[in-house]
Amino acid sequence: MSVDTVEKGVILIVDDTPTNLGMLFDFLAHSGFQVLVAEDGESAIESADYASPDLILLDVLMPGIDGFETCRRLKANQVTQDIPVIFMTALSETVDKVKGLNLGAVDYITKPLQHEEVLARVSIHLRLRCLTKKLIDQNIRLEQEICERKQAEAEREQAFIALQESEARFRCLVESNIIGIIFADFRGNITEANDAFLQMVGYEREELPTGGLRWHEITPPEYRHLDEDALAQFLSSGNCTPYEKEFISKDGRRVPVMIGAALMEPSQPNVVGFVLDITERKQADRKIQEQAALLDITTDAILVRDLNNQILFWNKGAERLYGWKTEEVFGKNANQLLYKEISPQLQKNQNILAQENEWQGELHQVTKDGKNIIVASRWTLVRDEEEQPKFILTVNTDITERKQLEAQFLRAQRMESIGTLASGIAHDLNNALAPVLMSVQILEHKLQDEQSRRILKTLETNTQRSADLVKQVLSFVRGVEGKRTTLQVRHIIKEIEQIVKQTFSRAIEIRTDIPMLDLWTISGDATQLHQVLMNLCVNARDAMPNGGTLELGARNLWVDEHYVRMNLDAKVGPYVVITVSDTGMGISREIIDRIFEPFFTTKEIGQGTGLGLSTVMGIVKSHGGFVQVLSEVGQGTQFYIYLPVTQATIPDETKSLPHELPRGQGELILVVDDEYSIRELTKISLETYNYKVLTATDGVEALVLYAEHKQDINAVLVDMMMPAMDGITTIRALQKINPQVKIIAVSGLTSNYQITEIAGNNVKTFLPKPYTSEELLKNIQVVLGKN
Repeated sequence: MSVDTVEKGVILIVDDTPTNLGMLFDFLAHSGFQVLVAEDGESAIESADYASPDLILLDVLMPGIDGFETCRRLKANQVTQDIPVIFMTALSETVDKVKGLNLGAVDYITKPLQHEEVLARVSIHLRLRCLTKKLIDQNIRLEQEICERKQAEAEREQAFIALQESEARFRCLVESNIIGIIFADFRGNITEANDAFLQMVGYEREELPTGGLRWHEITPPEYRHLDEDALAQFLSSGNCTPYEKEFISKDGRRVPVMIGAALMEPSQPNVVGFVLDITERKQADRKIQEQAALLDITTDAILVRDLNNQILFWNKGAERLYGWKTEEVFGKNANQLLYKEISPQLQKNQNILAQENEWQGELHQVTKDGKNIIVASRWTLVRDEEEQPKFILTVNTDITERKQLEAQFLRAQRMESIGTLASGIAHDLNNALAPVLMSVQILEHKLQDEQSRRILKTLETNTQRSADLVKQVLSFVRGVEGKRTTLQVRHIIKEIEQIVKQTFSRAIEIRTDIPMLDLWTISGDATQLHQVLMNLCVNARDAMPNGGTLELGARNLWVDEHYVRMNLDAKVGPYVVITVSDTGMGISREIIDRIFEPFFTTKEIGQGTGLGLSTVMGIVKSHGGFVQVLSEVGQGTQFYIYLPVTQATIPDETKSLPHELPRGQGELILVVDDEYSIRELTKISLETYNYKVLTATDGVEALVLYAEHKQDINAVLVDMMMPAMDGITTIRALQKINPQVKIIAVSGLTSNYQITEIAGNNVKTFLPKPYTSEELLKNIQVVLGKN
């Protein structure tokens, strides 16, 4: 038998004798079969399950499981049960052959194997398997065809019944539908129409057979191109996309409509059209557009929420106030979007709204970029026709600036009232003390005994102290006038340093940070400035009862517009800034706005008058300067004394300084600060000088941005005092992402020494708050290695 006549297939040979296995493999492979081999029953079962051969040659006698057991398992497996199995054996017992055939084998080949016999039996059974497969496939196809024909007949019968029902429904629909229905040909003749369409355009049914109603003639010229596009769609696809147009009614009115149409039958050029009168919708749309335009013009934020606080409407005023676009907020929860945390007050407001249908009051909210704002909010509960709550209309007005101005006004008013009161008290005390002091001086000449003199001396001393106290009050109220000369603050600081080192506890470390050269001079009263620094140093000492560090410093500062926007008391120009900082207990935010008020003190009774800082403020203001204080409980305090520079001593080059600041080359800087104003002003300054900027409101957002733009960010500006994740933690996390990250630390409290000690060498420079554009840009240059 020729091998070429055999349909080739995959044969699995199972024999534990390698010699037999190899010879049979070579012979069958040479004969053109694809051959797989297995040396035991387990391997054979696994191979057959995986490869699904067309035929298996199986040795009967094998270790482990023999051929009979292997065959039994193959036939028990649904995947391999149809594979023909031919036993190969040297056994000639009829019982064994019968056993194998009963297990499902199709044939036996007796060893020693004859190649021609093997090839003949293999070919026969492969051919039989192929024929069996074909018969099975044909049977399956025949069964499918029979089922399909039966199903088609049933569907045909159902379709006929459905068609009859559909025709009846269609007739009813056409005759009674409020939507206009027309039948027309491609030439534009309307051959049939229902009453709804005829009423829409004002024509009579009698005019249809005469051709008096044509599609194109009742369409205004500006809409005819839409009809032409629809006709082109009909010719290509058999239907058209619904579109809006207008019809001209018989009396000349224009009727806005929505048109949809389809071919009645592909073989006939007739269409059925559906015409919806959208006059009322157009009028409503115009009204809505006019109302929406009015809502968008207003500066108030107007939003509509459903009863689950999901946003349904968001006007342009809301976009401007909060920074979120309409598409960004639609369907979002308003409480999660506009509040950092949900307070019980919101639920209370909801309860009032449910009871009274309206609520109004002030709310503290947050914008998209994290800015805290205050709004005057008005809520109205809108109900449906059945008086059921439907949605909440909210109108919010931004009153943040107004509240800030009110706070400033109240603070100024309070200070003015205190000043007026103090001035009156000081005036009366001076009037009362003057005769006492004069009487003491007269009595000193009349009373000669020692005891009287001691009493008079005590009386004089305390009266004089009272007079000095009155002078301090007046210095706060009226300012201080004294003899002004050109001064170098370096000398004043050195003198104060010597005094405090000699008088303060040795547990307090005294440091100074003063440039040896180029410190500008000021015009001032040395005695009064001594008093300012001594008052601040004494306060710092009292804030460190267990010791700490007191640092005195001075530096030149050109206050630019950037700095002025961060500090309302400043003016553009040159200043010398004196710094007095301590590592003491700090000042809480609740009282920091009151520390300059006269007689306000946190010290125990008898340990302070409360006039020290008010005197400092009065002296500095009388010198044309201003004071800034930064403090955090447990983190120490820094006082900045800004004194204007004597104009004659300003080097000429400093006057052009703001115009000669170093520019960037498109480097990307990440600015991390929780204060919106500082973050935005820093961004503006950097972008002005050719830097690219990313901003983050806290450490977590900074880490996300840095991980996303790690390859592009050249340096990171990190504020050290932030809620949730502070600057030190942020820096350490950035170092884990990139050990080579370049960082500029920014703080109004922590010193450069402390930060570099904690954060390591990645902190390339330290920028104290507040800072000018010059300081910012120079520090950036240092970090980028350009200086």
